[in-house]
Amino acid sequence: MTFAVEWSETAEEDLDRLHEYRLERARIAEDFDLASRALEAIRVTAQGVLARTPYSCRKAGRDPLWREVVMPFGSTGYIALFEILLAKEVVMVHAVRHQLEEDYR
Repeated sequence: MTFAVEWSETAEEDLDRLHEYRLERARIAEDFDLASRALEAIRVTAQGVLARTPYSCRKAGRDPLWREVVMPFGSTGYIALFEILLAKEVVMVHAVRHQLEEDYR
């Protein structure tokens, strides 16, 4: 079974926030492609892993349909919180954060 991957409004806002943060850092390091590469890595990982094997990701709480995926990027990476919606065959990404940020819950 292949799942459609959808992004909640909150997750989209998280991506915007993370992109802006990377752009700010890029001004210091003079690597403006870094922000775009980070965003692309998040979307590619989500589309690849979550669409095909969402159950392989670690559980996030008591409900086995809420999980999180670690998405490596550079020396750290990102974590996405998602829910498997079986009836719709959809994986809904609810939140994304950088691994060094405080928890999103």
